[in-house]
Amino acid sequence: MTLPSSVRLFEMSPRDGLQNEPGTPVPTRTKIELIERLAKAGMSHIEAASFVSPKWVPQMGDASEVMTGISRHSGVVYSALTPNLKGLENALEAKADEVAVFGAASEAFSQKNINCSVSESLERFEPVLARARGAGLRVRGYVSCVLGCPYEGEIAPTKVAAVAKALYDMGCYEISLGDTIGVGTPLAAKRMIDAVSREVPMECLAAHFHDTYGQALANLYAVLEEGVSVIDASTAGLGGCPYAKGASGNVATEDVLYLLKGLGIETGIDLQAVIDTGYWITAELGRTPSSKVALAIGCRQ
Repeated sequence: MTLPSSVRLFEMSPRDGLQNEPGTPVPTRTKIELIERLAKAGMSHIEAASFVSPKWVPQMGDASEVMTGISRHSGVVYSALTPNLKGLENALEAKADEVAVFGAASEAFSQKNINCSVSESLERFEPVLARARGAGLRVRGYVSCVLGCPYEGEIAPTKVAAVAKALYDMGCYEISLGDTIGVGTPLAAKRMIDAVSREVPMECLAAHFHDTYGQALANLYAVLEEGVSVIDASTAGLGGCPYAKGASGNVATEDVLYLLKGLGIETGIDLQAVIDTGYWITAELGRTPSSKVALAIGCRQ
């Protein structure tokens, strides 16, 4: 199939990248500056915060302060994760531009992650979607473990398709398909996308691939060939999953941008600005970027 002429990147580092950061919470001002830098680099969609209980995710305890503290750039959508009605109400108060809910294609992962079955999790989202619609807010849906689960192993593409369809039918405008533990390979990714796109329009699908086994870029190329044109990525490769032991972060935004540039696919994002941002945020966290491209090109600051 023909590759897309342009791709929309959904930047995950302020939320997915920082939510599992160990130790002392990252300062609110640092999170705000990260979001500012990403917007100035050309990001049109940034997941800025997660309105979850600080008891379970301490790094996201300042979600309201982050959302109200950022400067809103024209043309940039600032999103927040809201797993329940309380989270949604807090996101509305903080003026999030859109919100997201998250489910899983794996029963075991769903139990470990949100303490309920897949079907129960979908039922819980119905009032969230209804309230968001009433407030004129778009909702994005996430599906975890689309290419494998740390507890169940391989996940059938039909299971992924069923959960994605349920979220789409419920009103999610876009479904992000997450290889949470990064075990997928290109053929498996193609088969999964093929199954899901039979139930949900291709233009409503996004790829959210982790790079645990070094396969994320290959998997992204595979689904780009199938027609996917939205990619979730995290600057400097920040992030991971607390329920998937050993799982590394999302694919690095820098590496995705380099791939897309080489393919002649437009993004509207300044690669060097993202590299510089990656070096800045990892210095704040006391380490270096995991992006291969960032390490090869280096920081110009």
